[in-house]
Amino acid sequence: MGWLILLGFLLLLFGGLVFLGKLPRGAYELTGAALLLGVAGYAWQGHPGMAGVSVEPKEKASSFDESKIQSRTEMGERFGTAREWLVFSDALNRSGKHGAAANYLRNGVKEHPNDPDLWVGLGNALVVHADGIITPAAQFAFQRAADISPEHPGPPFFLGLAYAQSGKIDQARAIWAELLKRSPEDAPWREDLESRLAAMEQMQPSLPTPENPATDN
Repeated sequence: MGWLILLGFLLLLFGGLVFLGKLPRGAYELTGAALLLGVAGYAWQGHPGMAGVSVEPKEKASSFDESKIQSRTEMGERFGTAREWLVFSDALNRSGKHGAAANYLRNGVKEHPNDPDLWVGLGNALVVHADGIITPAAQFAFQRAADISPEHPGPPFFLGLAYAQSGKIDQARAIWAELLKRSPEDAPWREDLESRLAAMEQMQPSLPTPENPATDN
């Protein structure tokens, strides 16, 4: 059946060239030979009987971490408009659609530009989309959240986490140490923050600062 369809297209093409394209009679043989050569090549290399395969683009599964959801809750994420956007974005990330998750939250901050939780969520989504690397766009999102709500612990915590994931341990440690200083003793995130800082210190001890540096006499 496939060959009959191909032959039909071939005859239609030749007829179109003759009647519509005004192909000169002297070129009939050369044109026919060229078309037959194409058919011969297809017969040699093609597989008309092979079933087709539908290929859908997939985003690779990634650096999305479920523990971020718990951390967001501890950081005081509001259970209003932001939560609706963040829950759907989390679902997109779980299915590997990280670009879609980030774009969805971009729309969220356009509709609610003064919601710090949405800006934090966008920063996290951008980091996940970049395979755990902090990008200028993610930095901007975290900074925007901090500008809107300076006392909100979420922006510095997740900015520090993004730096840590990117291998920038010193930056992460400095941000988290500052956050720890201003965190209440009973803050639900304090224990986790102390644990992360202790683990950083074990992996990469900070350099001691000499109290009495030597001077030349």
